[in-house]
Amino acid sequence: MAFVDESTATAYREAWEAWRRQLDHVHRVLLDGEPITPDQIKGLLNREARAKEKYEAARRRLLGIEENLAGLPPEGNPFR
Repeated sequence: MAFVDESTATAYREAWEAWRRQLDHVHRVLLDGEPITPDQIKGLLNREARAKEKYEAARRRLLGIEENLAGLPPEGNPFR
């Protein structure tokens, strides 16, 4: 028995997979020494951070938690 509707579950799975792919790439660079230029590192870290934000939003929806608990704007990071 599923606890959430199919679209919420699909969005969560897709966000998890996208974040995991970005995190795997970060690990290959930082832990395994995969060569990368400094400008590519910045892009890689930005992509990982955005993927994590999307995952966290999908996770909150999956759990039924309010989007704006911390008083932050709904689009996420106020410092962008």
